[in-house]
Amino acid sequence: MRAAHTVQNLKEVADFRVTPHNRLFSADGQEILAGWTTDIYFIKTREILRAMGLAGTEVVAEVFAGKRGVLAGVPEVKNLLAGTGVEVWALPEGEWFGEKEVVLRIHGPYDRFGIYETAILGILASSSGWATAARQCKEAAGNKRVICFGARHVHPAVAPVMERAAVVGGADGASCILGAKLAGQEPVGTLPHAVMLIVGDTLEVALAYQRTMPAGTPVIVLVDTFKDEAEEAVRVAQTLGKDLAAIRLDTPSERGGVTPALVREVRARLDQAGYKHVEIVVSGGLTPERIQLLDQAGADAFGVGSYISGASPIDMTMDLKEVNGKPVAKRGRIPGITPNPRLQRIL
Repeated sequence: MRAAHTVQNLKEVADFRVTPHNRLFSADGQEILAGWTTDIYFIKTREILRAMGLAGTEVVAEVFAGKRGVLAGVPEVKNLLAGTGVEVWALPEGEWFGEKEVVLRIHGPYDRFGIYETAILGILASSSGWATAARQCKEAAGNKRVICFGARHVHPAVAPVMERAAVVGGADGASCILGAKLAGQEPVGTLPHAVMLIVGDTLEVALAYQRTMPAGTPVIVLVDTFKDEAEEAVRVAQTLGKDLAAIRLDTPSERGGVTPALVREVRARLDQAGYKHVEIVVSGGLTPERIQLLDQAGADAFGVGSYISGASPIDMTMDLKEVNGKPVAKRGRIPGITPNPRLQRIL
């Protein structure tokens, strides 16, 4: 539902009160729609243009990218601008874009959308950064699965945005419940070390997992909590047999992390014991380079966290390119609409 009111002037800003002691610090949807996350100079711009009778000036604005990447965040921008009466064109979400390529174009009265420039650029910049990192991981993994485990590395307000963007970029799944649901999927994940430590035995947890989870849930068991990973993997496989879908390696950096040698040993010992069907899922500090090495060693799926969640936003810039049908531009830019046949009308 759209906010019935957007920030109109500096007086409203001055009168606006928040109480940090009894709320989460993230903006909710209505606060974003109302314009409370915009840069203050857009409110000043609104006041000046209205005072001069120019708020309804017809303009064309273009958003271009600072470097190459994978576009994400388009549906969110569409939702933000829906009902404003402006026309919007964008590259399809999930597409690669080039440096300086126009990824979004808006046509309409400036006052209808100017207040949202900050939010539009932030949505596209962050989402595209995360999507690009996920695409790099997926390209490294080839036809093997990449699951985004990055929610714990970012503020919970943006965790679902990040994990949805990862799926747009190419991740096969996401662990954050809301992020996966926004991407049209069901969340994916195994178990944390906490349950192993509370129960005190990996095998007991594995048996409880098998008994407790809904029918059809793949049984994937962590094997690095107490014992040697290869020994624990075989022990679990011998108990669960064909019901064990995979083991997960998440060896901490204090023990050297998950190495290609470890993956090769676990794979060989499972195979020798007759459990070739058991897959190996790896996680912990993965990068595209490490994914390639672990893939070659025999890993079957990859849980990626900080490489995706910590990806830098891809700078996005919005420029006015037409005012009342006349080509314009700031110094250093070319006046007029930038041709891009890849743009598609979304509003």
